[in-house]
Amino acid sequence: MERIRRASHAGSWYTDNPKKLAEELDGWITAAGLPKSSDVRGVIAPHAGYSYSGRAAAYAFGNIDPTNISRVFLLGPSHHYYTPKCALSTATVYKTPIGDLPIDLEVIEELKATGKFELMNLRVDEAEHSMEMHLPYLVKVFEGHPVKVVPILVGALSAENEAMYGMLLAKYIDDPQNFFSVSSDFCHWGSRFNYLHYDKKYGAIHKSIEALDKMGMDIIETGDADAFKEYLSEYDNTICGRHPISVFLHMLRNSSTRIKIKFLRYEQSSQCKTTRDSSVSYASAAAKVDA
Repeated sequence: MERIRRASHAGSWYTDNPKKLAEELDGWITAAGLPKSSDVRGVIAPHAGYSYSGRAAAYAFGNIDPTNISRVFLLGPSHHYYTPKCALSTATVYKTPIGDLPIDLEVIEELKATGKFELMNLRVDEAEHSMEMHLPYLVKVFEGHPVKVVPILVGALSAENEAMYGMLLAKYIDDPQNFFSVSSDFCHWGSRFNYLHYDKKYGAIHKSIEALDKMGMDIIETGDADAFKEYLSEYDNTICGRHPISVFLHMLRNSSTRIKIKFLRYEQSSQCKTTRDSSVSYASAAAKVDA
């Protein structure tokens, strides 16, 4: 029986007009002007409304060579639903205005059989935007190449569980037909986010935010999950996809394929100059086989 996850954020977070959406995505990918590489096996990309982060996200998705990939694992943080575990989708298809992505039910069953995952119902699935914001880009990039998705909602994991899920999922990295789409925004700064870290030595507030984000990005590029944890506990940077990123770092550490993450784009939704201002940062990275 088909269980459809609707494109619940189309028409608000991004356009629900298929022609306009396709044109926007094409435009951003073309503007990023990145060479497609079959060595790119994963991305870290933002998940804000496309008017905010659509352009930045192209620097992640624009790297993808779809030729040999048949399955995309989605790792997205949970914004509304609390779970200390990872949850699997119960849908059979994810809809977007420009095409649908079938769920890989075989892999979902395989993961379910480990006993480590819970299931999320369609209501939870449709309320969450972190994975949905990656879907139109994936449909666009994989045009003409049939691909299935494995959506994994990453809950508020302990350090031990981040490592456990990383070990459990690592084997999927060693299959070059698998791809990983990791969803995260970076610093959410301002009183509305309850986060006002400011190091005056950088001058303007937005420069301090950038320095803080870049410090985190540099650590992610080293692949050191423990150092990333330490950075988060020291600065408490409001990186909403901290858990998916940590799981991904543990996956890379435990796989036999050497893969390095490199950030290719950094943007802020606005430049904070006073404590009355607020902004969200967006960073895009490609995870590439390290020859």
